[in-house]
Amino acid sequence: MDVVELGEAHCDALLRFFRSLPEEDLTFIEEQVTDPDVVRSWASGGGSARRFVTVDGDDPGGDVAGYVAIRRLTGWSSHVGEVRLVVSPARRGSGLGRALARHALVTAVGDGLTKLVVEVVAEQGSALALFTGLGFTGEALLRDHVRDREGQLRDLMVLAHHVDETWSGMATVGLDEALGQDLS
Repeated sequence: MDVVELGEAHCDALLRFFRSLPEEDLTFIEEQVTDPDVVRSWASGGGSARRFVTVDGDDPGGDVAGYVAIRRLTGWSSHVGEVRLVVSPARRGSGLGRALARHALVTAVGDGLTKLVVEVVAEQGSALALFTGLGFTGEALLRDHVRDREGQLRDLMVLAHHVDETWSGMATVGLDEALGQDLS
């Protein structure tokens, strides 16, 4: 399954993908991902993010299995990108999340970002493992920062990947090959 940049042909499939997610997944997504206007604005290049999807088959309107975005921050943090990743529950544990996260990392480095951050609810152990396996490390723990749809407070972890400090780690996980560079 290929990772492709989000285009207008993917909008309906991406909306179906987000609308099919379990309610507990939607709790932890900040953006209004089920709003057609929001998704269409992404596909038309709106905002400061690069967005990618994986689609089953060759049809751009086919079923979306995963989504990743790299949102470049602004102003004095313009060297930082925030990663947002969602994988279909049916595809979790298949390596798709790792492929999307890796694609985001390679894209961000190629775009000149020197730091990436991702927010993960503390109970999401597999997401924490995925990102730490790609060289992200804990940068902050925000206690009781997220309120789920049942009103329960959850801790939020902020993980960061400092590109300059982790080149050797990137070579270890094969990102040097994806970048076409010898990073050692």
